[in-house]
Amino acid sequence: MQKRFIAIVALFALLTLLLAACAAPAAAPQASEEQAAPAEEAAPAEEAADATESSAAMDDPTTPLDPPAKVKVAYVPIMKFAAMYVAEERGLFDKYGLDVDIERVKSGTEAIAFLSEGTIDVGGIAIVTSLWNGWNQGLDIRIIAPGALEPFENSPTKLVVRKELIDDGTVTDVADLKGMTVALAGGPGSGGEYLLSKALERGELTIRDVETVQIGNADMPAAFENGSIDAGLLGSPYADQVIDGGFGVAIAGDLTPGLMTVAFVGSGDFVTERAEVAQRFVLALMEATRMMQGDDYLSDENIAAYLKYVNSTEDAIRSGRPVVYDPNMVIPIEGLADVERVHRENGRTEYDEPIDLEQVVDTTFTDKAREILGEVSE
Repeated sequence: MQKRFIAIVALFALLTLLLAACAAPAAAPQASEEQAAPAEEAAPAEEAADATESSAAMDDPTTPLDPPAKVKVAYVPIMKFAAMYVAEERGLFDKYGLDVDIERVKSGTEAIAFLSEGTIDVGGIAIVTSLWNGWNQGLDIRIIAPGALEPFENSPTKLVVRKELIDDGTVTDVADLKGMTVALAGGPGSGGEYLLSKALERGELTIRDVETVQIGNADMPAAFENGSIDAGLLGSPYADQVIDGGFGVAIAGDLTPGLMTVAFVGSGDFVTERAEVAQRFVLALMEATRMMQGDDYLSDENIAAYLKYVNSTEDAIRSGRPVVYDPNMVIPIEGLADVERVHRENGRTEYDEPIDLEQVVDTTFTDKAREILGEVSE
């Protein structure tokens, strides 16, 4: 009996050892899971850090984007977009973490097509009738910043009348042009037609009250000299050439002080889906305009920037009238509404009711840029 008891105890001990040996490996995964736990918790922590960094970039537009964000721009090579040239060549786009690709196009119409297709982010274009018709049809692009403005005084653009008509008393003011032949550079719905319309308004006339003909600016002096036109809308230097040559007299000037005729326009995706990039783009533009005020307009650095993007010469830029760039980059909504009204009343639009300017302009970026950089007092 005692031998049997001893055998049972020995068997029990053996089973205990076997169970312990089998249980030991099961404990290893538990230890491994505990060791892995900190690594698993690190992943959400890293994601949270990335989210915080991204949020900081959104909240503080002065933080440069890293990596730099690519921005594609198409522009018409004129001085009215010079703030962009300065921003690029003087490192302001780099300062805000932007990699800007600037490509010239032949016309604003070409840039509008690229914007609507989404192949570019920003267009430097003139505000023409085709844009208004596009906006009315739901074209998803927005004005995000102004280009240069028309001079507030002493504008080089004038309505000039043939001197013979002034001398013999046929024309004494704008109202006397009714039924006469008036030339302009630009077709129906163009900026030239808008400016002529503003000149005719001073005599309570519209473009329907005169016979308009299209003549290139460079051909205007000859048309005045040979008497083939009665009046014309001329810009620099052709207005001065006609007046100084004794062939014409200016009867209306400073037609649209401070008007925005060109603008930086962003695609719908750029404005809504990449707002943090758009904000930095406008911020760089505003800084650039502040580098172009007064004597700084003709600084060596700015001249070099201008010449890289426009077909001109240093002498021409230095001797020409400085282009007006608002350091606060206020988008002149009232002036824009007037442009739309005139084209619509001239029958150049495909719609009859005033367009909702909220479809046209987004002031968010210029407002924020002024908040960051401060308002420049006059």
